Amino acid sequence: MSVYSIDKLMVEARKLASDYRRMTGKTLPISGEIARHDAATLLDLTLVDGMSGYDALDVDGQRVQIKGRVIFEGQKSNPRVGQLKVGQEWDQVVLVLMNEDYDAVNIYCMSHEEVVSVMDETASSKRIGRGAMSVARFKATGEQVWSNEDASYQEESHLRLVASS
Repeated sequence: MSVYSIDKLMVEARKLASDYRRMTGKTLPISGEIARHDAATLLDLTLVDGMSGYDALDVDGQRVQIKGRVIFEGQKSNPRVGQLKVGQEWDQVVLVLMNEDYDAVNIYCMSHEEVVSVMDETASSKRIGRGAMSVARFKATGEQVWSNEDASYQEESHLRLVASS
């Protein structure tokens, strides 16, 4: 048994990833695990193995895919959400946006049906065809379900806030 809790390890992982980027200009591929941890903690989700096309279950048994993206200060490119597995079985996707210190800032959610609808609207794009979506599009289409700036989100942080059809 480890002397560290998962929460303590995540604090250290955030610090390491942040310090590494400041020193080298490169990122460590750790944002996905941090996003999974934050989504589970902040939205009361139960993590699963992720091999089934979704990463967690909410309190109502909805299957949730979790994506994370770090938004760095002064970033010039249009950041994208990782590939959305639209052909697999899941009900909702959560996007955890983090600052340069790998701390969660906002969490957005979209239902599977909303993602498919956005993909259909922009099917001409090769990236969209592969299940990619910009962070800006996700934010514009999805619903914000948590923010570190608003305590009321934290008190009601259950994924049930986004209805699934």
